[in-house]
Amino acid sequence: MDADELLTLVARGDRAAFEALYALVSGPVYGLALRVVRDPAQAEEVAQEALLELWSSAARFDPARGSALAWTLTLAHRRAVDRVRSARAAGERDRREARRSHHPAFDQVVEEVEAGLERDEVRRCLDRLTALQRQSVTLAYYDGYTYREVAERLSVPLGTVKTRMRDGLDRLRACLVGAV
Repeated sequence: MDADELLTLVARGDRAAFEALYALVSGPVYGLALRVVRDPAQAEEVAQEALLELWSSAARFDPARGSALAWTLTLAHRRAVDRVRSARAAGERDRREARRSHHPAFDQVVEEVEAGLERDEVRRCLDRLTALQRQSVTLAYYDGYTYREVAERLSVPLGTVKTRMRDGLDRLRACLVGAV
């Protein structure tokens, strides 16, 4: 017997026909479920659910609308997609809960305190630079000028600004590393 004939008998409650139909369609049902859910254990569960649904809803099969195998695979595909959507929704719920249980007010206070301490440390290290180095570094990093613009503002050669910047940044780095 083919799947269409077996499914007609299953609709009448024929257990032997269901066993034969099960042997015929269980492989393709599992394969489809595995392609959709991508997890062997989940695919087994989806296939089991789809085949149970096949048993309980066999009377709804209409041979005029397609083959028994196509109908069975449609049941399996729907179950597999539902499983993926359910897992995705559960993951999203978990992420929302994690964000909600996170203490942003506490984290914000910690970040502000740390930023304040870092600013104080940078200011302390800037004060250790020579006046010329501090002036060049401040114009470049705090005021946003390029090295060429710093040279123009200070009326000094570009090479002088580059030397001051290099020396000043080296001293800042040494100071900040020593502070850590």
